[in-house]
Amino acid sequence: MRDLENKVAVVTGAASGIGRGMAEAFIDAGMRVVLSDVEEAALKATTSALRDAGADVHAVPADVAGAQDVTALAASTLAKYGAVHVLCNNAGVYAGSRPSWESTLDDWAWVLGVNLMGVVHGIKAFLPVMIEQDEAAHIVNTASVAGLLTGGSLYGVTKTGVVALSETVHLELVEGGFKPRISVLCPGLVATDIYCSERNRPARFSDCGPRPGDWSVDTARQAFKRHGMNPRTVGERVVRAIHEERFYVLTHTEFAEHIEHRTAQILKGENPTMLPMLAPRSED
Repeated sequence: MRDLENKVAVVTGAASGIGRGMAEAFIDAGMRVVLSDVEEAALKATTSALRDAGADVHAVPADVAGAQDVTALAASTLAKYGAVHVLCNNAGVYAGSRPSWESTLDDWAWVLGVNLMGVVHGIKAFLPVMIEQDEAAHIVNTASVAGLLTGGSLYGVTKTGVVALSETVHLELVEGGFKPRISVLCPGLVATDIYCSERNRPARFSDCGPRPGDWSVDTARQAFKRHGMNPRTVGERVVRAIHEERFYVLTHTEFAEHIEHRTAQILKGENPTMLPMLAPRSED
């Protein structure tokens, strides 16, 4: 998809982090952008800032875990702009790194609902519209490098699911002769507040797993801010991947050895092990 000028992009989780970085990159490419987020105050602030800078943006609050919210997001997009050319299923949450069996069913329901079902809802609501338009279009699903590695507890499970779903949709689009294309974004450390996701945890999922075994939120936040890639850089790489119709979008080269290690163990039938993680480094 070479020409993005005046096309319409929809980004979930757009109020901050990678979502905002992608929105800014799309705006610089000449696109009109629909911004969606569950955090309404942050969404309002981001929308105002981008609009004040001259961007053509439209804000739609939505919880992607609810199919009805995503259906309404699609309806609002079409009512405002009449088409959709790029969809970024980006909204995501994190519920800790404790052993998986210590996570509550509420933990599982919340993280699966946003990280995996949010992508399912986006594809269900938008892809038929993109196919019906019969023109170039692109979906970007935000997974994580955690979706390509061994381990990761709840978060890794959901991101592995996003990778598998994206691969399936890619094959279905190509083999069906449909025009839309798809990418799966697998970032490493990015300077976001993903470790502060609990601020947006719905009251209906109030049963949280124990905290003592978790990596300190403060430590994680400091590491992400100090070593994480600038979200805008991620957005620019996404724009490049859309231009190139490239499926896998990896942002951090230091994880290549870990991905190769996992792949080799699968092919050899070996039991899973993890290589030691090196100190993260910024790749701005």
